[in-house]
Amino acid sequence: MIKILIDMNLSPEWVKVFSDYEIEAIHWVDIGDPRSKDETIMLWAQRNGYIIFTHDLDFGTLLATTQSSTPSVIQVRTHDVTPNYLKEIVISATKQFETHLKTGALIVIDEKKCRARILPITKKR
Repeated sequence: MIKILIDMNLSPEWVKVFSDYEIEAIHWVDIGDPRSKDETIMLWAQRNGYIIFTHDLDFGTLLATTQSSTPSVIQVRTHDVTPNYLKEIVISATKQFETHLKTGALIVIDEKKCRARILPITKKR
C-alpha cells in the first residue's frame, strides 16, 4: 500500500479523492507547519514512508541535487490542479507507476502524458 503526503499547494480535497481509491493520504496542513520549507516536508515524507504529491517544481530539484532515492514524488504540471479536473489522470498514473513509487521515482503528470524518472536522479554523462 502506498501513502500520499499532499503538499500545501494542493487542496485538502485530494485526501478524499485518494481515500475513495483506497490510497492512504494526508495533507501537510494536518501534520506540519504550513510555512515549512520543502526540505522539511521531504524529510518527513522520507522518514515516514510517504510519497509527496505536489504542484511544486522544487521537489524535483531537491531530488536531483541530493541524489536521494526517496521519497518518491508525484508532480502535477497543469494550470488546473483541482480534483475535479485531474482526478482520473492522477489516480491512473498512481496505479500505473505504483511499483516505481514504492521503490523511488519522480512521476511528472500533465494533461497529455505521464513520465517516470527512477531515483536517484543522476547527471547524464
